[in-house]
Amino acid sequence: MRFSLEPAYILHSRQYRESSLLLEALSREHGRVGLVARGARATKSKWKNLLQPFRPLLLSWTQRGELGTLTGADQVASPPALTGEALFCGLYANELTIRFLQRSDPHTALFDYYRHLMMQLAMGEELQPLLRIFEKQLLQSAGFGMQLDHEHGSDLTVAADAWYSYIPESGPERRDRKQGSDKNLVSGSALLALKSGRIEERHLKELKHLMRRVIRHHLGGQPIASLALFS
Repeated sequence: MRFSLEPAYILHSRQYRESSLLLEALSREHGRVGLVARGARATKSKWKNLLQPFRPLLLSWTQRGELGTLTGADQVASPPALTGEALFCGLYANELTIRFLQRSDPHTALFDYYRHLMMQLAMGEELQPLLRIFEKQLLQSAGFGMQLDHEHGSDLTVAADAWYSYIPESGPERRDRKQGSDKNLVSGSALLALKSGRIEERHLKELKHLMRRVIRHHLGGQPIASLALFS
């Protein structure tokens, strides 16, 4: 099969044999794809220094098995200038995307939000709300969508002034705030903010704890390497 001029981003690359690269890419129409870029590290390669994370690209490739062979790559816009914590956020988003998405499973809405995320990170927008929304979108795409506006096991809507224990497999269960430690509880107002995408500064700490716990659960407790960068 041949795929031509597909909007895509490189999520990760590593050296392969003497002069090639193994790539993980996120494409708009075909989801996550694994590609071999033959000779990409050679001195005279037309792709040298092009196949980098965060650059908006048009990729072409042929595919017979699990891995495709890159046949073309063109940069369609200047890469976002990500530095410092914005760069760490980009690497974190890339790692989660690789770990949660299966290959050749298209998620066009997630691709569009990923592209929006890269632009916003480069513009110096508030980082934490962007990450929380991306995490929610990614979990939805991977089949782990979060119940945020109704209590588990009932028709009751989440109350902004109530507190909840969030169960990853099922959703929020109402609690007296005196039960359990505060960091394991999340306010109804924070859950509703995550649902709507309008996250305020007062929600950031509890939503960070919530999403870390949910993501860790779905990854089977395996560590996320890029989180070490934030330390």
